[in-house]
Amino acid sequence: MAVKIRLARHGKKGYAFYHIVAADSRAPRDGKFIEKLGTYNPNTNPATIDLKFDRTLDWLLKGAQPTDTCRAILSYKGVLYKKHLLGGVAKGAFSEAEAEARFNKWAESKQGKIDAKSNKLASDANAAKKAQLAAETKVKEERAAAIAEKKAAEAAAAAEAAAEATEAPAEETEVATEA
Repeated sequence: MAVKIRLARHGKKGYAFYHIVAADSRAPRDGKFIEKLGTYNPNTNPATIDLKFDRTLDWLLKGAQPTDTCRAILSYKGVLYKKHLLGGVAKGAFSEAEAEARFNKWAESKQGKIDAKSNKLASDANAAKKAQLAAETKVKEERAAAIAEKKAAEAAAAAEAAAEATEAPAEETEVATEA
């Protein structure tokens, strides 16, 4: 029986969520599987991957073949690199302690990159929010200035009309006294 490590689709339409499973290659995509190895959620940024590292490595060492997408996921999480290092240990190229040290160094650098990306996304979101708030404040101030200008013009017109109204009766009384 040929075992594949592949994705089984779950979730609703347009919002996929995947289980990473070890399954017989003849089984349907979302059908029977041997073992659930983890989950993959591509809807978050960065994508969320929960993986049973040791079990997945065990399946790879037994000969399970990952699909292209699962190969990328396993490479991202370091399972394939760990398998590569264990192959070097088996050949006698270096010791198991050195292999573990190399893997830990790689894992730390990878986690640093992931943290940097998360921090950059968060800071970009905050900057965008601040920019939007500044734009809204500018528009609000422009509207307030336009309203104040309009009210000042209306007040000036009303004052001018009142001044004309007070001048008109005075002229009529002058005309009446002259006659």
